[in-house]
Amino acid sequence: MAEVVERADLARCPKHMEYGPCGGVRADGACEVGDFRCVFLDVPTVRWAGVDRAAAHSEPASAVPPVRSTSEAVRMRALLASRPVVVADLSARPLSREAIQSVGRVLGGRLDAVLAGDSPRDRVQYPPAYRALLLREAGLVPWTGLNCRDRNRVALEGELAALADVPAGAVHCVTGDHPRSGGRPDAAPVFDLDGVELAALAVTAGHLVSVAESPAVPPEDRRPARLVEKFATGAEVCFVNHCGGAGPARRFADRTRDLGAVARFLACVPVVLDHSSARLLSSFPSLVLPDGFLDAILSAPDPRRAGIDAAVRMSVEMVEAGLDGVDLSGGSTDGEDVAYAEALAEIVERVGIR
Repeated sequence: MAEVVERADLARCPKHMEYGPCGGVRADGACEVGDFRCVFLDVPTVRWAGVDRAAAHSEPASAVPPVRSTSEAVRMRALLASRPVVVADLSARPLSREAIQSVGRVLGGRLDAVLAGDSPRDRVQYPPAYRALLLREAGLVPWTGLNCRDRNRVALEGELAALADVPAGAVHCVTGDHPRSGGRPDAAPVFDLDGVELAALAVTAGHLVSVAESPAVPPEDRRPARLVEKFATGAEVCFVNHCGGAGPARRFADRTRDLGAVARFLACVPVVLDHSSARLLSSFPSLVLPDGFLDAILSAPDPRRAGIDAAVRMSVEMVEAGLDGVDLSGGSTDGEDVAYAEALAEIVERVGIR
């Protein structure tokens, strides 16, 4: 009876998640979508039990079946094993081939990969596999984001097949923001699967798979255990969302490994160059930055220079703390895609871990 009640409670999640909570829990425990408590906070960590939503959840799923990895998954896995990696969020107009090519001319050969997930400003964007193809043409390695908000399982499986053909360097699986918390509240949410279930599908498609976790939002004490269940799908990399700097990121990785996880951790590093990019970064769910981080940049005589210097310092701190790499996170002011890419290029050069 307890299990039945528990599953009924979870059915109230606006994203129809099976393996929550997501990273959109507010500091007071409320859901990002409305003024009610996240339904996952009052139940035990949900164990990984497979993609079949009709299956029982009382027993852990069997091991992920072995699959043949794509050549890019093999290459990226070897790179992660050899040294820290540098990834950066794609900052280019989402429906512009020219913008992606312009950014590619600046960043090509400098980054290990470009994390191409949701545009932080526009919900309507090129499909993930097509965007990955454009990034390849521009000389960049796509680390492609997929979300469950806009596509059902069939459409997601098609994207995964196309990404294997491109090929993508890796696939980043998330549930996705709800349309009510973004720029297109008129669009119907799908959420046929959640990000954990999508990760399992991406693994079976042969991809190197990453997931994300937010150590600094409720329930903070259970976030490592939740991440362990994500890794049970076969995912291998975690993007550690902004959680206050190198110390908190390393402690989160250590706690997760203490629970038995064998994985790589890439820490998000904020790149803020002006008031516009600061506002954009502040709109990210679950954002926690070191005390005074934004104020020190925005009050500096040259905010761009101060932002680059801050990103370099934090990147070095993350690597010295033992993280497996960094994701230069943020986005450009409208019309400043190339200038932002030039700042990313300088940060990568100065960090010097490639």
